[in-house]
Amino acid sequence: MFRSFARLDNRLRNALLLCKMQRNRQPFKHAFKYSTSAATERKRFYQDVSIAQGEGGLYEINLDRRKLKTPGGKLFTVPNEALAIAVATEWDAQKDTLKFYTMHLTTLCNTALDNPTQRNEDQMISAALKFLETDTVCYRVDEPYGLVELQKNEWDPVLHWIEDRYNVVIGSSSSIMGPEIPEATKDTFRQHLKSYNFWSLTGFEYVITQLKSVVLSFGMIDRHLSVEQAVLLSRLEEEYQIQRWGNVEWAHDYDMYELRARTAAGALFVHLSSESSTIKHKLLQD
Repeated sequence: MFRSFARLDNRLRNALLLCKMQRNRQPFKHAFKYSTSAATERKRFYQDVSIAQGEGGLYEINLDRRKLKTPGGKLFTVPNEALAIAVATEWDAQKDTLKFYTMHLTTLCNTALDNPTQRNEDQMISAALKFLETDTVCYRVDEPYGLVELQKNEWDPVLHWIEDRYNVVIGSSSSIMGPEIPEATKDTFRQHLKSYNFWSLTGFEYVITQLKSVVLSFGMIDRHLSVEQAVLLSRLEEEYQIQRWGNVEWAHDYDMYELRARTAAGALFVHLSSESSTIKHKLLQD
């Protein structure tokens, strides 16, 4: 069996563990999913998982002696050892049945490798920044008073943080049109996102689509917010309504854990695909 003891950042390690918690859950359909396989489940056909460094310094994933490939038929390769370890751990965590819908890191790698929508970095950045116009934390309610205050108390600190951090103006509004985001703000974020490579942008856009918020995504990727905090803030109105009217407990927990898992995987993917140095550790196999 595959084991790794690379010293990943504790927050990233926790994120990976959160992703692995989802392997026994059912599929959740979302817009940004590029499936590992046409089927959502398949009987496990391998015993051992390992990684190997191939041509150009890229890392491959081996299932027994078979090299993993993408849905598009390309050799599955990742840019560094840290990401290879994380993906291999995901495959090793599967039990008798492979549940592809729980393998978010693998899915993100497939998306980056096959690029099914055939977009470049500029197109990905433009798509991500579109969410700024409808950002969750920028749209406020007029009533009830309790929710108005909750949004102010919980969202305003994050909004002020990102405005100070990037020296931009965003604002908030209860108008159906939302706040008018200055072009200078969009340009600042655009320039910042250009510092990320194609792989990292794939993860960044994925996180934004999960949280429906550029502000919360930046806060989490910059490690100002934890995964749990970002997810809770993205669901603030829903949580308020649940506290007020109650909920179906299992359904609420299911939705919360699913969103946490996907968001954690996206954040982990951004950080690992940005990793420039190889982790100098060996892999142990039984």
